[in-house]
Amino acid sequence: MTRRVGHRWRLREVMAAHGMFHTTDIHPHLAERGIDLSPVQVYRLVAQTPERLNLTVLAALCDILGCTAADLFEPTVETSSGRARKAAGGEAPTASVARRPKRARIVGDDPR
Repeated sequence: MTRRVGHRWRLREVMAAHGMFHTTDIHPHLAERGIDLSPVQVYRLVAQTPERLNLTVLAALCDILGCTAADLFEPTVETSSGRARKAAGGEAPTASVARRPKRARIVGDDPR
């Protein structure tokens, strides 16, 4: 069994629940708490799932939104067996089968 651990970043949802619908809405609140991020960094923080996050930024977000880290961050776990499943024909499925369309052949009218 293989366990794959991930996470779901819910900052945009929590911001929307507090009436903040734009990334620029949270920027002044971060600046008040001494967090100096560029507009692009704030956009990435809100719109994308961060791979790394400074704990000071996380604490500031929790203070601004009146929530806990558990409200912003939801861990996910996927489990899968280590064996590849076999298809109905007894063959193991291929990882990625690239199918390309066959080129059409246009034949004109026969002048005979």
